[in-house]
Amino acid sequence: MGTMKVLVLGAGKIGSMIATLLTQTGNGAGDFAVTVGDRDEELLARAERAGFRIQRVDVEDDASLRAAVAGQQAVVSACPFSLTPRIAAAAVAAGAHYLDLTEDVAATRAVKALAETANSALIPQCGLAPGFISVVGHDLARRFDELHNLHLRVGALPQYPTNALKYNLTWSTDGLINEYCNPCEAIVDGVPREVMPLEGDERFALDGVDYEAFNTSGGLGSLCATLAGKVRNLDYKTVRYPGHRDIVRLLIRDLRLGERRHLLKDVLETAVPLTLQDVVLVVATATGRQEGELRQETFVSKIYSKVIPGPMGGGRTWSAIQVTTAAGVCAILDLLREGSIPQAGFVRQEQVPLALFLANRFGRYYAA
Repeated sequence: MGTMKVLVLGAGKIGSMIATLLTQTGNGAGDFAVTVGDRDEELLARAERAGFRIQRVDVEDDASLRAAVAGQQAVVSACPFSLTPRIAAAAVAAGAHYLDLTEDVAATRAVKALAETANSALIPQCGLAPGFISVVGHDLARRFDELHNLHLRVGALPQYPTNALKYNLTWSTDGLINEYCNPCEAIVDGVPREVMPLEGDERFALDGVDYEAFNTSGGLGSLCATLAGKVRNLDYKTVRYPGHRDIVRLLIRDLRLGERRHLLKDVLETAVPLTLQDVVLVVATATGRQEGELRQETFVSKIYSKVIPGPMGGGRTWSAIQVTTAAGVCAILDLLREGSIPQAGFVRQEQVPLALFLANRFGRYYAA
């Protein structure tokens, strides 16, 4: 298989985690030659101090982007979703595989269109949700002779909530706002539909802790298209502690900050602190008929923040959302390097078997 040359675009919280895992996990040394690209000099300097090969890249400048992608075998985008089509197009032109973490539906459609003529694999939505949750959901779905309901729930939550939102920022604020404001895909009574974000509020308890869940955008990835005609009801909801949804709805709907997203971002980043002490909760439940009986199967996983050993991990604590998001894309990239998944065209997350994913050296982070 040899060494795969990989360009990680974006040296922020998730990009640095991806680069760390690719160079530090298991026997990863030598399997990936990683270059970290960004235009932010401070982030690049930090990556260089951590021992990574760096390159200054302005994704919005065609010449800079083409130069960075040239000679790479794979490009992983940890950039804002608005840059997805540009980066994917550059990867296709260079004959490189392309992977990203976007939850944005329009950006993914652009990637899918590019994949129609690509000689390389284009694999968007490789993180947690979308990403791993689609792998889990499809695995549950295939176990049923007749699938009635598939409910997918994911949350990245502070271990120690203290503010009224019962929430801390753990990843991209732009991505968070996008999920809270954009229409959500679902299948209702067998019909694909768009449902409103922040609606469909429900409560549940797990291990003695109370949670709420509500509609958010993008978490299903391509699963609606894959399971169309095969499931009666399919939905995705974000998990939070009770009371969070009502405050967010006040901000986005009643105060109309959903129409001024730049202001909402400023409010959140000014008032809501970051935390590395978080937990990622994954709950997927399927009901239907197996061998003539009505049955239910559930997948549950909790992943906590971790210390990644080794010189490039630096003994740092990495948040659970960093670890799970990065492990998702690293596992898919590793399976691509091994030749275990399709090598060209548009590749859906649900084409990856759950057992294969969890057995992977990066995927094992989800089994912890």
